[in-house]
Amino acid sequence: MSLADTTILTAIEHEKLWAPWFRDRATWDAWFGFLRVIFGLPLSDEHLAAFRDCTGREAPPEGGCREAWLICGRRAGKSFILALVACYLAVFKDWRPYLSPGELGTVMVLAKDRRQARVIFRYCRALLTRVPVLKQLIERETAEEIELNNSIVLEIHTASFGSIRGYTVVALLLDELAFWLQENSTDPDSEIIAAARPAMATVPGAMLLAASSPYARRGALYEAYRRHWGKSGPILIWKAPTKAMNPTVPQEVIDRAMEEDPASAEAEYMAEFRRDIEAFLSREAIDAVTIPGRRELPRVEGIYYSAFTDPSGGSGDSFGLAIAHRDRDDRGILDCVREIPAPFNPSDAIAELAQTLRDYGLREVTGDRYAGFFPTTLFAEHNITYV
Repeated sequence: MSLADTTILTAIEHEKLWAPWFRDRATWDAWFGFLRVIFGLPLSDEHLAAFRDCTGREAPPEGGCREAWLICGRRAGKSFILALVACYLAVFKDWRPYLSPGELGTVMVLAKDRRQARVIFRYCRALLTRVPVLKQLIERETAEEIELNNSIVLEIHTASFGSIRGYTVVALLLDELAFWLQENSTDPDSEIIAAARPAMATVPGAMLLAASSPYARRGALYEAYRRHWGKSGPILIWKAPTKAMNPTVPQEVIDRAMEEDPASAEAEYMAEFRRDIEAFLSREAIDAVTIPGRRELPRVEGIYYSAFTDPSGGSGDSFGLAIAHRDRDDRGILDCVREIPAPFNPSDAIAELAQTLRDYGLREVTGDRYAGFFPTTLFAEHNITYV
């Protein structure tokens, strides 16, 4: 049989392809609507209504979308759908016009660790190896990759921005993104995604799909939701509770979870970001006193500035510096923030931050005693008093 001109819905309906995975088609209907949206296929009235509920938008993006973020409750089926899309893109699209001779296009599965990544990878293996017409495309198979004879390889990787470099990525799947390490990590989720985009830049039609149950209101998943939920454009946010996407999950399971731990269950099954695990200041509190787009205020003569720092030895945590002043209404204004992420040489870091202090006319900075005497000594070498 020919694989050309096969839509993902056609592949799902075909008995010699993936129809055996969808015997009870009615229970998958919400996901069929999602697939129609991202691949630019026509929507029924029911699918359009579901689209509006799950995206906060009136109309789907024309021609589909290259980037979609799934924020769905547990057991909704999102990992399987990511695997399905991965296999469809690997098999039914010809990426060779965008690859150099001998180059492989990669369908990359990224997760917090290899154990989590294997969830999607096991689905991918079944979708390929249990279909005879697709199994014959496999040239090589290991525990962590499947290479096809069409210059495409499916691979699993841990969440590290270094693991993406050097690849040409035709599809990037980010699984359970809300639970990756975030700002205080050497591999924050935002840096990993930023490193992935150039790997996809030279491949027209390359797709990024992120899927996760929600967690705290921070990190790349929440930031994508905050920026793009309900807004038109090529980036799609699809947010839905478990039952909306998978009606086979027993309601009593959800009800019991809501009784035992409502805050957790709201996130796990209702796809709501948690508010009970906020940082010291909530996101709304910070947004209320922040001017969007302003990164720094230059020094103004006649203003008295104060500086505060949180030192680090350079192996694990960032070295931070903040400079602020009070205005005429006695409001605190944050003028400048500097972060030097680990790893770094403490002597070099303090030399850099000392120059920033001098730029604001400061000869003194306040910090804590946790770091011992090295900040006092090293700042003193630059004529800065560490208090």
